[in-house]
Amino acid sequence: MKIKTGKGEISLAAMMGIWSIAALTSLPGLAVSPIMGDLSKIFPKVSELEIQMLTSLPSLLIIPSILFAGKVAEKVGYTKVLLVGLTLFFVSGVLYFFSNTINGLILISALLGVGAGMIIPLSTALVSRFFSGNYRTRQFGYVSAISNLTLVVATALTGYLADISWRLPFVVYLLPIVSIILLPQISHTESNDTQVDSHKSSDSSASSGGEINTKALLSNMWYYFLITYIVLIISLNLPFLFESYGYRSDAAGVLISLFFLAIMLPGLAIDFFKKYFGQGMHFWALVIMGAGIAMLLAFHTLPTKAIGCLVAGFGYGIAQPLIYDSTVVAASPSRASYALAWVMVMNYVAILTAPFIIDFVQNIFHAKSQQFPFIFNMIIAFIAAIIYLLARKRKG
Repeated sequence: MKIKTGKGEISLAAMMGIWSIAALTSLPGLAVSPIMGDLSKIFPKVSELEIQMLTSLPSLLIIPSILFAGKVAEKVGYTKVLLVGLTLFFVSGVLYFFSNTINGLILISALLGVGAGMIIPLSTALVSRFFSGNYRTRQFGYVSAISNLTLVVATALTGYLADISWRLPFVVYLLPIVSIILLPQISHTESNDTQVDSHKSSDSSASSGGEINTKALLSNMWYYFLITYIVLIISLNLPFLFESYGYRSDAAGVLISLFFLAIMLPGLAIDFFKKYFGQGMHFWALVIMGAGIAMLLAFHTLPTKAIGCLVAGFGYGIAQPLIYDSTVVAASPSRASYALAWVMVMNYVAILTAPFIIDFVQNIFHAKSQQFPFIFNMIIAFIAAIIYLLARKRKG
């Protein structure tokens, strides 16, 4: 079976390989989250800082690894970088089952961060390399949907496995073996000059001399950071908000899962949303996210709060794949992977900085209520939407 690309065709096996890589991008940190509370019992002499490093260190190392992979892939080829990244990812998953010290787990987590960082930008770069036009937009939607669906499923799976044994959640880090098996199919497609290298993107706004539209790239980077920061308040602070309302903590977990599920849904029909929203994509995505957070604040029943999470996630799910698509358009084909790396790194910058930004703003306004971070992010969403609307009108 062949998949149309807008440039030609690729095999279903190669397409499945790309999708399998997309599924891995949401996994770093997932296996540690459900056992965080138990680690102090498993390793009674460890400090809280050492336990926190199990989740923070991979994110720190993912950032430079993303940029490194995006740059090196331009010179040596995507599949060579992918093989190294996937191997590091898989080896770290194996090592987790044999480490009996917290320092060993921290080192393995660092290795995982490097491996994950090397494959994260290439999941989208492969789409930009093999696909063009509406075919590319559609595949960016699928990649986004697969990544977020994997996040939902893997979160539930690791939580279940953690109840059986603290080591079992690490089994999700063995999934790169599937991508490694399918990698030769991607390599064969990459080396097919008639489908890839001989085709130059006709919709690129950058010059054909290997350049990147810096202004467009910076705009996409800023926008990706902004929308990620806005919706992170749901996964970071919803449990605390629910506690202040007297709800059970597991109810917040269910709604957070719904939030990630909603992020997935627009990706399944992203070419429709691109056509429907057009150049107003930035504005409407921000409005929808702001409206979702507003619903979380305004209504105090679980069903309405669930709808708020769904609406906010839906807005983010519209914006995410379209950012990838517009980033590719802003770069020549030879620089697409590097441009995508810079955009995707902003996701992790937002994840690392969001708790500090929230704490900083709360201290400035002397606001310690659990509602304040949601109010602040809602206001940011609506202000940003107005700014984008005004900027669009100025451009005519």
